[in-house]
Amino acid sequence: MCVVLIRSVMLYILVIFAVRLMGKRQLGELQPSELVITILVSNIATLPIEDVNIPVIVGVTPILSLVCFEVLVSRLSLSFPRLRKLISGSPKIIIRDGIIDRAVMRELRFSADDLLMALRSNDIFDISEVQYAIVETTGSVSVMKKQSLDTPTRRDMRIKAEEQDPPVLIISDGRFVDNALESLKLGRSTVEMLLAANGLRIGDVFIMTADSSGSCFAADKKGSPPLSLSLKGGSHDES
Repeated sequence: MCVVLIRSVMLYILVIFAVRLMGKRQLGELQPSELVITILVSNIATLPIEDVNIPVIVGVTPILSLVCFEVLVSRLSLSFPRLRKLISGSPKIIIRDGIIDRAVMRELRFSADDLLMALRSNDIFDISEVQYAIVETTGSVSVMKKQSLDTPTRRDMRIKAEEQDPPVLIISDGRFVDNALESLKLGRSTVEMLLAANGLRIGDVFIMTADSSGSCFAADKKGSPPLSLSLKGGSHDES
């Protein structure tokens, strides 16, 4: 049992390393070659765990070889578009100018139900709203609505808006996130003073976020109503 546990931990670390080496993608975003490598790696990793008579190196060697091969192919694909198209395929236009291309649907073996489900995942329930739709190489569908039906933006409505980055997490479960504080050029003492003014200590805070304008959100560990704070002064409770 101890041998199996040690092997499991070793292969777990190896597989995590292999997946990280291939890049960060969700399962549904994997290219065909990446999906094949992922399946092979998972199957190979189970062999030394199921049979203790199989040396660990027998599982380690093919896993590292497959991952190295995938990284090499990815590098070559960046330099040779034809190779990338051969391995990963190319996007297919399934709706153009609001007209469904049935030939492409047959080529992709896309049924009407598949198309409607893909549109619903893009918050479109009426196919007449679609101007353009593309089936990506990962199988996901990207959709552009007809401009007359699209949601207007602030620029369309000529409403001025200040451009700024989204809030970042500066306290997590009672501990400072130092790199976030550095990115906002905030000192710990500044945050501590703001919290103290609202009756909180660092250890009391479950989540606290802040943005470049100085606006903060804080929720404590007791489940009390969260606070909207400002490093420029002032605060109010949120329901």
